[in-house]
Amino acid sequence: MSKAIWNGAVLAESDNTVVVEGNHYFPADTINKQYFRESNTHTTCPWKGVASYYSIEVDGQINKDAAWYYPSVKEKAKNIEGYVAFWNGVKVEA
Repeated sequence: MSKAIWNGAVLAESDNTVVVEGNHYFPADTINKQYFRESNTHTTCPWKGVASYYSIEVDGQINKDAAWYYPSVKEKAKNIEGYVAFWNGVKVEA
């Protein structure tokens, strides 16, 4: 079971993560949505497509753009479409 944890809160938990480029991507239905805030940030990966971001809020503290996902991916990344990955201090225990 993989878990994503920040500021003492479990952000996501799943035994069906997909590892891509060293990042665990969690299925969208395994995230604890109460901690996620939509962000206007977007980046582009040449082979995955355009990523959208979430900021994480736990106990009044905000971790800006600490999670990302690809709402619509290029063909080679179909296995992570809609899945959520983390960085910026979020600990993923695999």
